[in-house]
Amino acid sequence: MALKITVIGTGYLGATHAAAMAELGYEVLGLDVLPEKIEMLRRGEVPMYEPGLEELLRRHVAGIEGSTGRLRFTTSYEEVGAFGDIHFVCVNTPQKHGEYACDMSYVESAFDALAPHLTRPALVVGKSTVPVGSAARLAERLAANAPAGADAELAWNPEFLREGFAVQDTLHPDRIVVGVTSERAEALLREVYTTPVAEGAPFVVTDYPTAELVKTSANSFLATKISFINAMAEVCEAADADVAKLAEAIGYDERIGKKFLRAGIGFGGGCLPKDLRAFMARAGELGVDQALTFLREIDSINMRRRGHMVEMARDAVGGGFLGKRVAVLGATFKPDSDDVRDSPALNVAGQIHLQGGQVTVYDPKGMANAKRVFPTLGYTTSALEAVRGAHVVLHLTEWREFRELDPAKLAEVAGERRILDGRNALDAALWRKAGWVYRAMGRPSA
Repeated sequence: MALKITVIGTGYLGATHAAAMAELGYEVLGLDVLPEKIEMLRRGEVPMYEPGLEELLRRHVAGIEGSTGRLRFTTSYEEVGAFGDIHFVCVNTPQKHGEYACDMSYVESAFDALAPHLTRPALVVGKSTVPVGSAARLAERLAANAPAGADAELAWNPEFLREGFAVQDTLHPDRIVVGVTSERAEALLREVYTTPVAEGAPFVVTDYPTAELVKTSANSFLATKISFINAMAEVCEAADADVAKLAEAIGYDERIGKKFLRAGIGFGGGCLPKDLRAFMARAGELGVDQALTFLREIDSINMRRRGHMVEMARDAVGGGFLGKRVAVLGATFKPDSDDVRDSPALNVAGQIHLQGGQVTVYDPKGMANAKRVFPTLGYTTSALEAVRGAHVVLHLTEWREFRELDPAKLAEVAGERRILDGRNALDAALWRKAGWVYRAMGRPSA
């Protein structure tokens, strides 16, 4: 009999995973505790912007004309327990307020709500990013509270989704990692992922703690690489060198590689910064905090980049923001997303606003979320309108729309033709040809 899958938590991770499992041919039931979110998903609408996700969802949500009907949604844990053979837990693990540590309350609540309804053998699969050691504790909690006892098994299957590429990363992952304690759990997960494994996706089987560490280790390495090139940008500023050419040269070394060597205002979002901090906190709890002290500097370098962009903008407008109009292109932490959580772009815009600048922000997808986070900023409906009358333009999120802007058209409406490229992504020659003073981070004379 075909496996039936449930997905608990229908945020960014859960909604994507549920739709992908339906695409792979499974009957899927998604659960969330927020009725309004469930109603939205039942209409085939997603609560966030993610390229291709809404189309994928509408192909499978029951009740939508032409859909397969393989995907349904509920608020009932009882229904989930009766329906599923495999239960994926995809709830959020935010940073604790005022601490570095991870807030496990959502994960624990999901396990506690699900366990009493597991009356027959089932596999619960954690996908949330959690501190190492959590899975073993949750496995004991699950077996103790489920009527099925030890037949309610736990596996850990970390997610590696990139916002903007989540559908691709779920359907065609670059690796699948499963932390298991039995051959049965491994066999069930191999069955779930039959299609991507057949396409060549590596299937890595390990224990709980290793599976938990894979995600935080990967994020820490990525953050280290990004902050390394941003540290080099600081040196290049002082030495009158060009960080873009430096990155190109070292990127030819196969041991280093070219990816994530573009200097700029740093990383943000709902995962990388909080995962880094939670990793440091957990290392301290384990008594090995010295092993990860370098991550504190990685975090510090990253945050310093935002302040440096503010300083560059202040210098560009003559030493102070009072009475100056500043156009900010970008509000989301990265392109192809509407996520403004810990967004460097919005942080820079906010700092300038608090220092007296008249800031106008434009972002292709993140405007509504940005307004909720920072309602006192100015917002407009196009890059052209954001630039109108501006004394300086800041390019802070690398949207394709911004790379394809016509500098000559913007020059006609700008108050002064100055642009600061916080992502080192624009064509400097093109902007200078249109009469702009172009300046990029880590490239003082480029």
